[in-house]
Amino acid sequence: MLQVEHLTKKYGRVVAVDDISFALHQGDIVGLLGPNGAGKSTTIKTIAGLLRATAGSITIGGHPNNSREAKKQYAYVPEVPELYDMLTVREHLEFIGYAYGVTDAAAKAERLLERYDLWDKKDSLAKELSKGMKQKVSICCGLLPEPALYLFDEPMIGLDPKSIRETKLIFQELSEQGKTVLVSTHLLDSIENLCRRVLVMKQGRIIVDMTMAEMKSKLGNSEDVSLEDLFLEVTKDE
Repeated sequence: MLQVEHLTKKYGRVVAVDDISFALHQGDIVGLLGPNGAGKSTTIKTIAGLLRATAGSITIGGHPNNSREAKKQYAYVPEVPELYDMLTVREHLEFIGYAYGVTDAAAKAERLLERYDLWDKKDSLAKELSKGMKQKVSICCGLLPEPALYLFDEPMIGLDPKSIRETKLIFQELSEQGKTVLVSTHLLDSIENLCRRVLVMKQGRIIVDMTMAEMKSKLGNSEDVSLEDLFLEVTKDE
């Protein structure tokens, strides 16, 4: 579904992403982890076409990521919600529905807003919403077109516990439907039981690309080993 080959992104002399390659397949839920400044957000933004790669290639469903065909197949939910201040919650979803030609968009939007406890805020302007509510609207906008690939950058930040649980349930549902999810997050416990595979970045490079079982085996295969333990082990300085 997603193929990243020898991706490099430089800002002047600073190498933010350094020659990384990986592939995601249908039904995958993959965690993109790493300390601050590791290159996670740059990687996701480059996949989404918001940044231009310095070198390398990215294909989505076999199409170059900046092509019209690729853009129809993915949704990007940024770390910081980018909403239109003077549009209501419902108008945001209507806009996405029109833009992507979503069938039965109104009914799908209503179900999403109800799942995220936003139905009573449907006529509120974006500028009137809290940060957490804006994040929920942003997630709903990403989910509405029902694409094949979802790119989430820190989706749990600002969400209340119920919304975090709902988002995790939705990730599982997407995987069961054969959809592909790439999620970057610092909240390791929120994805520990979701991700079948993790990519760990450090200083712009992928230093680990393993399934959870492989990572646990690396540290002695103990059932008590958490994703946090694994993360701290592989990112520690030698």
